[in-house]
Amino acid sequence: MKKILFSLAFVAFAAMAIVSCGGKSDPKSVAISFLEARNKMDYKTAKKYGTPETGKMLEMLESFSSMVPDSVKNLSKNSKVVIKGEPKIEGDKCTLVATNTIGGESKDENVTLVKKDGKWLVNMSKDDNGGGAEDAAIEPETPATGVGADDATAVPAEEAMPTEDSAKTAQ
Repeated sequence: MKKILFSLAFVAFAAMAIVSCGGKSDPKSVAISFLEARNKMDYKTAKKYGTPETGKMLEMLESFSSMVPDSVKNLSKNSKVVIKGEPKIEGDKCTLVATNTIGGESKDENVTLVKKDGKWLVNMSKDDNGGGAEDAAIEPETPATGVGADDATAVPAEEAMPTEDSAKTAQ
């Protein structure tokens, strides 16, 4: 009987310790968890670390994710996030710089977090230029057409927009 009570007490204590540690919210760990999930295109998990506005931005990214080539999705699965320096905390707002490494290519990204109900949350807005896996999925544009380079309907730049000289010749 003592063994059973001791075992139950131990399990209860361990559960409380795990829950109390998991409830801590520091900007670095929140930013890393968010960025890793976003880079891997796991938008459901990323939303857990973001504000409602961030959730809307993630929903928009998720709607475009079906257009991302599988090769980019595979690269994104092995992404790595490192926080550079210390976060700059001013009241309920925090900014930090994270380095995203995807497919061997590194890119710095500014991350803004806000504290709501005692928890730090990533706050992405339309004004942020983001970074990560989604940027790698964008096809390079041809200079004059704005059409992706792999698009079968792409028109060579010199044919797409006549120059002033070719316009005079045509007259």
